[in-house]
Amino acid sequence: MSTKSRKQASGPVGWTPPDFRSKVAVVTGASRGAGRGIALALGETGATVYVAGRTVRGGPKPPDGAPGTVQDTADEVTARGGKGIPVRADCTVESEVAALFERVRREQNRLDILANSVWDVWKSTPLHLRAGKPFWEAESMGWEPMLAGAYSSLLTSRHAARLMAPRRRGLIVHVTEPILEKYDKGGPLFWMFWMLAHRAVNRIVEAMKADLVKRKIAAIALAPGWMRTERVMMHTSEKDKRSARFGKSESTEYVGRAVASLAADAKVLRRAGKLLFVADLAGEYGFKDSDGRAVPNFYKELKMI
Repeated sequence: MSTKSRKQASGPVGWTPPDFRSKVAVVTGASRGAGRGIALALGETGATVYVAGRTVRGGPKPPDGAPGTVQDTADEVTARGGKGIPVRADCTVESEVAALFERVRREQNRLDILANSVWDVWKSTPLHLRAGKPFWEAESMGWEPMLAGAYSSLLTSRHAARLMAPRRRGLIVHVTEPILEKYDKGGPLFWMFWMLAHRAVNRIVEAMKADLVKRKIAAIALAPGWMRTERVMMHTSEKDKRSARFGKSESTEYVGRAVASLAADAKVLRRAGKLLFVADLAGEYGFKDSDGRAVPNFYKELKMI
């Protein structure tokens, strides 16, 4: 038996994927980061996954050269047993969001899962990098790109719900963070913007609940911990990577396993409108990270909440 065959026979480390071979998912922001991790986890379930993002092969790269394209992610989704379909889409532009979901309707006539992980953080960093100087000296205030994630949450939810409501089922998940008061009410202006954006996502999920639960659709805000995203690995020093704090980090597939577990939960509606933590769900649903570790709740471990 080949190494590849043995790996397939033993299954993924840390969890038993549900069987989603009949399910269709859209994952946004899936070129890299949490979106990519969610898409890969759904690939392990056998789902058909529309991998949406702005970075494509042969197209412009992010300003910092971060790796990843929608084609790369889609290929790996397929390699893991699902069906990855790459789609170039800017999910802060309504016409492009509409075209994405129209394609899903035309090709699948159903949608079971939306996982939104749009976060245009790199465009927002000039103010962060110059946090030691007055905000009026920043090259960019970062307002529009920072709030883009919240706007994407509205747009994608709107079009996803149009596909889910007639079938009276579905899961909508928006990747977010808890609100940390010390950053929300103090510190550099950048961090106020950061918290405002996440507060908006969390409140959007709460506000959508009333309409969605009537149609048996669960909308959830989902907070991973400190993820080892491509950018975190690029911009974290080797010294910091050896720190105890970095040892509390998690892979991007941890959040993906949380999304899949929520989608497999027949009673997921009881969680609608809530902010949930990936690590807490891992304990409840019995999955571990891709390296087999049970990573604890990052925010609670460091007494941040």
